[in-house]
Formats: sequence, structure tokens, C-alpha cells
Amino acid sequence: MPGFLSDARATLVPDLQGRQGPLPPLLITLTVVTGLVDAFSYLVLGRVFVANMTGNVIFMAFSLAGSRDFSLTASLVALVGFAAGALLGGRLANRFPDHRGRLLLAAVVGETALVLFAYAGTEVFADPASGWARHLLVALLGLAMGTQNAAARRLAVPDLTTTVLTLTITGIAADGRLAGGTDSKVGRRLLSTASMFVGALVGGLLALHGSIGLPLLLAGLLLAGCTAALAACSRSTLPWTQAG
Repeated sequence: MPGFLSDARATLVPDLQGRQGPLPPLLITLTVVTGLVDAFSYLVLGRVFVANMTGNVIFMAFSLAGSRDFSLTASLVALVGFAAGALLGGRLANRFPDHRGRLLLAAVVGETALVLFAYAGTEVFADPASGWARHLLVALLGLAMGTQNAAARRLAVPDLTTTVLTLTITGIAADGRLAGGTDSKVGRRLLSTASMFVGALVGGLLALHGSIGLPLLLAGLLLAGCTAALAACSRSTLPWTQAG
């Protein structure tokens, strides 16, 4: 238990002079954003993910198998949007190869704009869950999540990918003492998993029992907070800003 608590604390309140600096709590926040946005896409836009591409590949297969519960077009739009976002994130990574803070700032600024634009769409469109409006929202959010994922991948903070939890959960079990390991990093990994869960739970509650656009509004506000924090340290020269 002490190891778990110290690991979690080091993730939420990191050493700013350390290798990862302020990145862990920022990536935890982005993981919450992922849960919020995927809750909106799945529950409001109809069984499509904009961050979990594994799910979309499977949904496409179900659709081709004859299931009417999934939309081949929506999953394909999400996949293409995510890939385009990943391409954008890769270009940003190559534009800011020597400063991790500026890379994440550029990615989060674009993501914030896309998510808030999608939120505006839920307020403007008469029926955002159908027709071209649905596909536009899926594309915008897929683009946002792809950009986030590519930036997080280039930052390479261990166990904080912001969108993928399969390897994180595998590591909790495979690297733990019961498996003969000594470095499960259970505090950070459980915190990452819980962040996704909390984001999805809150997003589901807001979408199902409030206004359908509220998950996106909350995600946009969290992203704006990340933007402000990153802008404040964009000129830092501490070790955490350097790649490698």
C-alpha cells in the first residue's frame, strides 16, 4: 500500500525537476478527456468510438457480418479522422522535436478547438446523432483524439498513453509480485485506468441524464486548463522538456 500511494502521488504531484516534469498529471487529465469524449460518441452518436480504434475495427467487422446495431460508415469515418489526427500529431512532433512541452501545447490547442467546435455542433444541429451531422462530429472528434494520441506517443511517458489501457492493465498483473515481478507501477497504472473510468462515467451521466453536449463542454474546459498550464511552462528549459 505505501508503494501504491507513493507511486500515485508521484504521478499527480511530480517532481518538476525530474525526467517527466509536469507531464504525468497533464496526461492523466487527457485520459479523463478520452473517457468523456468516447462516452459522448458511443452513447450519443450511436455505437462508435472516436478514441478506441480497436473497438471501431471490431464494429466494422460486426457490421459487415450483418449486424444492424453498428454503422460501417460511422466507424470508417472515425478511423479515417483518427488517422488524419495522428498524421497531424506526427507533423507537430517533427516541428517541435526538442521541446516536449511545446509539442503537447500545440496538440492540445488544436484538440481544444476541435472538441469545442464539436460541442457547438451539438447545440446548433437539430439532430446531431444522425445524417451528415453525426459523421461531421465523428470526424472532428476522431481528428482530435488522433492528434492527442500521436502527441502522447511521442512524449513516451510510461503507462500514460491517454487512450489505450490494454497494455496498462496487462502490466498491473504481469509485472506484479504474484507474477514474480517487482515493478508493476500499480499506482500510476491504476490511476490511468481510473481516470478513463471516471471520464466515461461522468460523460455517461451527463449525456444520459443531462444535456447530450455536456461531456464535450466539460472535455473542452479540461483541455483549456491543460492549455493554460502548458503555456505557462512552454519556455522552460528543465530536463523534462528534452526528448529522448
